[in-house]
Amino acid sequence: MKRVSRFFILPLLLTLLYSGVQAQDPLFSQFYAAPLQVNPALAGNARSPRVGLNFRNQWSGISGGAYKTFAASYDQYIDELNSGVGLFVLTDDAGNGILKTVKVSGTFAYSLQLSRDWFVKFGVEGGYTQTQLDWGKLIFLDQIDPILGPITGGGGAPIPTQEQTPDELSRSNLDLGTGMLIYNQRFYAGISIKHINQPDNTFLGVNENLNTPSLTRLTVHTGGEFPLGGNNIGGSSSFISPNVMYASQGNVQQVNAGMYASFGMLFGGAWFRHAFGNADAVIGLVGVRIDEFKIGYSFDATVSGLQLANSGGTHELSMSINFRQRKGTDYNDCLQMFR
Repeated sequence: MKRVSRFFILPLLLTLLYSGVQAQDPLFSQFYAAPLQVNPALAGNARSPRVGLNFRNQWSGISGGAYKTFAASYDQYIDELNSGVGLFVLTDDAGNGILKTVKVSGTFAYSLQLSRDWFVKFGVEGGYTQTQLDWGKLIFLDQIDPILGPITGGGGAPIPTQEQTPDELSRSNLDLGTGMLIYNQRFYAGISIKHINQPDNTFLGVNENLNTPSLTRLTVHTGGEFPLGGNNIGGSSSFISPNVMYASQGNVQQVNAGMYASFGMLFGGAWFRHAFGNADAVIGLVGVRIDEFKIGYSFDATVSGLQLANSGGTHELSMSINFRQRKGTDYNDCLQMFR
């Protein structure tokens, strides 16, 4: 299986580059730990300054690497503006460096109180995205023997391919998004739209009949929070939060459904991710919160046709620092899962 898995990612990347099918955004299983990636309206959700770090190693059992994604974020609430601001940086490495993406974006979210219990936030996002292709790492069909694998020449490197190198191996674009969030003390619902301007990140040359833009991503998420004793003012020490997130980008759709639970210092959760047409993964989470620090680990057990034995599953780590005061910040909402 090692020989097969080593080249598993190549057909996917070639399809991405030459068939007109666009790249799908990386999405963290711990989406609640990367709130700015989900919805720009979540900027400033922690009120006080918050720093977040995320790392995802998707399909770790595939030799040579499949997808590795790293994200860092900072956001805080500004009382004078009645708004939250944030900065989000994401890097995505597909195929052990074959295709790399870097995105830097700023977010702004304005808060509005609708009534005594209901609030709404409107968010916008503006970013810069750069995508780079390492052509030398690609292996094409004319370089592969059906039985023996890559046909090597001098020095053990694959023989040269007859495929023509694209005119551009790096693309840079402006990337825009928006979102909205409505919530009260027990319930929230949000919607976000990414890549509104549909930036062109393909490597298909100057043929405008082949070039197609990055696909707009629609995300709808909703959930609730139910304290297990005590109340939400100041942050409930123990609660459960059932939640659902739906994401659609082009012809790819997925839904995550499950529950997050916090018990004092400890938290955990379980979700099922279904890609329309087939089941995808079962996700388990464990973590600990110590004062301002929060660390979580999750594992995606593959249940699709790829199978866990081949994929090796997906590992994710998240860490956040919420610089709130020791006595706590008054949170009269149901968004503790995102902090």
